[in-house]
Amino acid sequence: MEYSPPPLFKQGTPARVKAVFCALLAIALLIVDSRMHSLTFLRQTVATALYPAQKIALMPRDTFDNVSTYFSRLSAIEKENKTLESQQAARAQQLQQAQLLITENAQLRKLLGAQQQQPVKSVMAEILYDARDPFTRKVIMDKGSQHGIAAGQPVIDDVGIVGQVTRVFPFSSEVTLLTDKDQAIPVQVARNGLRSVAYGSGESGYLDLRFMSANADIKKDDVLVTSGIDGVYPAGLAVAKVISVETKSADAFAHIVCEPIAGIEKHKQLLILLVNPNPEPRPDDVAPQATNKDEALSKRRTTNNADGNKDAVDVVKLAQQKAAKEGAKNSSKNDAAKTSAAKADASKDPADRKNPKERSK
Repeated sequence: MEYSPPPLFKQGTPARVKAVFCALLAIALLIVDSRMHSLTFLRQTVATALYPAQKIALMPRDTFDNVSTYFSRLSAIEKENKTLESQQAARAQQLQQAQLLITENAQLRKLLGAQQQQPVKSVMAEILYDARDPFTRKVIMDKGSQHGIAAGQPVIDDVGIVGQVTRVFPFSSEVTLLTDKDQAIPVQVARNGLRSVAYGSGESGYLDLRFMSANADIKKDDVLVTSGIDGVYPAGLAVAKVISVETKSADAFAHIVCEPIAGIEKHKQLLILLVNPNPEPRPDDVAPQATNKDEALSKRRTTNNADGNKDAVDVVKLAQQKAAKEGAKNSSKNDAAKTSAAKADASKDPADRKNPKERSK
């Protein structure tokens, strides 16, 4: 049997020849493809067949890139979100301040117009804070007696009456609002001139027209203005608007509720009218005052006369008491003398105590 080497060790075409052949074949294919484009279809077919294998081979790399990109973008988005939130908060605050300034500017312009329309001088003041008592409707202003403010002066805004100055300090003052339960203001109906007095109702924020007869000529939506008869509030300033009128046959008076026209609790800047809170007496009040003075003078004279008579009576009584004391002293002296005489007689002899006739014998 003839021995032959295994196939692995069989000698064939040399490796160099194979390499040269493959290189020449590749160069030829490149030239043919670049010149004639005859291998395009073949290349596309091979690429299509190998595409799934390429995707599978690239999946680990793509997964790693996607994960790293996700986390990097997430951190960047979080930083950007925080930056945007801080910017939004700052801009929101600036926007609120701008809106507040716009509103305040508009209110100041309205107050300036109202100040020019008023026939009396006025001072613009700003509300500092509310009063401490929660059961009253009072505010503290930043103007006081050093600025010409006095108790009793009215306080208004651009549309109507807000309240009245009730206490004054050197650099601040206390203003009682119209809705306070202890506040009252004389008013009249603008439609027909019917006069009345509006009272604050306290916490409800409304005004009441009390003691108005059930048949009074007042209707819903009537406007109430200051009557000016008190001499403090200038006439014609808007006060309130009637919102309800209730009349019952069993009641003698109507229940009338009004809503203040002015911004009682809306604005921070107000006008204080520098009117004289203590007006001079009217001519028709002089005669009663004179009569009162005469009556007081006559009463004083009567009192003086009565006091004089009383003094005379007191003098007589004192004299009588003095005389009684002197009489008592004299009587006590006489009693003492009699007592001493009786003692002397008792101390004498029986012969000496005989009758004078016997002693003469």
